[in-house]
Amino acid sequence: MPDTPPAAYRRVLLKLSGEALMGAQNFGIDRGVAAQIAREIAEIRALGVELAVVIGGGNIFRGVKASAVGMDRAQADYMGMLATVINALALQDALEQEGVHTRVVTAIEMRAVAEPFIRRRAVRHLEKGRVVLFAAGTGNPYFTTDTAAALRAMEIKAEVILKATKVDGIYSADPVTNPDATRFDSLSYLDVLDRRLKVMDATAVSLCMDNKLPIVVFNLRVRGNMKRAILGEPIGTTVRA
Repeated sequence: MPDTPPAAYRRVLLKLSGEALMGAQNFGIDRGVAAQIAREIAEIRALGVELAVVIGGGNIFRGVKASAVGMDRAQADYMGMLATVINALALQDALEQEGVHTRVVTAIEMRAVAEPFIRRRAVRHLEKGRVVLFAAGTGNPYFTTDTAAALRAMEIKAEVILKATKVDGIYSADPVTNPDATRFDSLSYLDVLDRRLKVMDATAVSLCMDNKLPIVVFNLRVRGNMKRAILGEPIGTTVRA
């Protein structure tokens, strides 16, 4: 068998939505899906790549949706942050069953279940080969987990954000509702902002643009895509300057 080519990146931040853990369910966590994601992450770790993960909480609670029906926005966002901690703990369990060493690090202190976020300590975990799961977003309401992903990626000096989605890249319109939507192989940050393409919120894209951090958007549901993205294969859509 041919040798696996070297990874294109040394340190990566993977952004997972909470919905990625649902599978075919309408709510909650599908253990089989979590196990599959964990196996793919284990393959990446075997390449020697340092990996951090930011995970959303939309499979359990979505703050924006709750605020739209009358709940206080800050209160709703804090509840959403707690949902991300639940997801991080579930993914931690799946990863450790694959033999991957992990740390859950949260922006909201809860020392009984996770470490508080300290940048230098998180970087040290990565250097020691542990997968770091960043939970509780930025710790502040009104910021999405996309923005948390961009912020943490900058703080740990990641070389790329891998944005895992349920479609195979960025389209001109929603491909689920518009069969004429076209997929882009690559885009600039300004293209994404000017066209209001809903891949990440504007704050996250602007942060990446200011710091020249590329974003690779790919379909998580295709087995092996995560590894292909790490190897630098042309999958999905790349957003860069």
